[in-house]
Amino acid sequence: MRLGKVVGTVVATQKDENLVAAKLLVIQEMQVDGTLKDSYVVAVDTVGAGKGEVVLTVSGSSARLTAFTRDKPVDTAVVAIVDSVEVRGEITYQKAA
Repeated sequence: MRLGKVVGTVVATQKDENLVAAKLLVIQEMQVDGTLKDSYVVAVDTVGAGKGEVVLTVSGSSARLTAFTRDKPVDTAVVAIVDSVEVRGEITYQKAA
């Protein structure tokens, strides 16, 4: 799993029929200390994430194990919206209330 921040969306009017209902998000990967990396990925949203939220993504065959993505052409999926991250006893991310 990888941490990332939702920074945008992708709209594709022509796509594989198995992705017709899929919401595509642009995710900027981040380190556990909250620092954003210079790498991005497009992921299928399975949890209703929105712009600005910190999320967990999975890739490869794991991305095709959710109820929505099973047997679909998906390489990366958002599988959780993060509430907080704690590293070595220190909170490095806390979702705003």
